[in-house]
Amino acid sequence: MFRLIAFKAINDPIRCGKFIEGHRQVLESIGVKKVTSAKEDWVNNPDVIVVIVESEEDGKVYGGARIHKANKEFPLPMVEAIEELDSSIKEVINKDLDAGTGEVCGLWNSRQISGLGIGAIFMSKACLALTPKLGLTSLYALFAPTTVKLGLMMGYEILTQVGNNGTFYYPKLDLIATAMKLHDAINLPLTAQEHRDSIFQIRENERLLIHEEYRGHIVKLEYTSYLQ
Repeated sequence: MFRLIAFKAINDPIRCGKFIEGHRQVLESIGVKKVTSAKEDWVNNPDVIVVIVESEEDGKVYGGARIHKANKEFPLPMVEAIEELDSSIKEVINKDLDAGTGEVCGLWNSRQISGLGIGAIFMSKACLALTPKLGLTSLYALFAPTTVKLGLMMGYEILTQVGNNGTFYYPKLDLIATAMKLHDAINLPLTAQEHRDSIFQIRENERLLIHEEYRGHIVKLEYTSYLQ
C-alpha cells in the first residue's frame, strides 16, 4: 500500500532529504541539472508543505510535490524561474498575495510507480485538498507539455498574459513550460467532477483509506495529513 503524506517541510528534514534526492534523480534522467524547483532552500521555509508518496512497507519515497504559500521572504519558484524571461510574472502573482496564493511545484515520481497515476493525478488532488487549510484562494504552477492536459482537468487555466501565451523555454531551450493558474482553489468550479468529488472527500478527513482507480488499476492509498 502507498501513503500520500502531507507535512510542513521544516518539521521533517529526513523526508525532505528523500524528496530532494528522488527529485534530483528524476531531473538528471531527463538531462536537467538546474531547475529552480529543485533548489533546497525551501526546507527552511515555514510556508512550504510537502506531499510525498511513501511505501508503507519500507518508507521509501516514490514521488512528491510541494505547495509554496507566497510570502515576502521567499519568492515563489515560478517567479525565480521565469522572471528574467518575463518580469511581469511577479506583478501578476503579487496581486493575489493579500487573498492568499501559492504554487504547486517540484512534482516528480519514480519509474516504479509510473502508469499508476500516483505521481501526477493523485498527488495533484492531494495538493488541491489542502488549499483551504493553508489559506490559499488561488494556485499557480508550471506544467510540462505532457501534463498541461492534467492541469486543465484539475481546473487550472493557461496564464496567457505572460510569456508567449503562457509558454516559456524552461528549464532549458529544448523544453517548454506552460504557466497556469487555478483561480478558485477553494470551490474548484473548473475541476473535472470525478476528481473534484474525491478532492472534497480528502478535505473532510485528516486520514482517509481509499481505493483509487486509474486506467484499470486499483490502487490502495492512505491519505494522511500531519499539518495540525
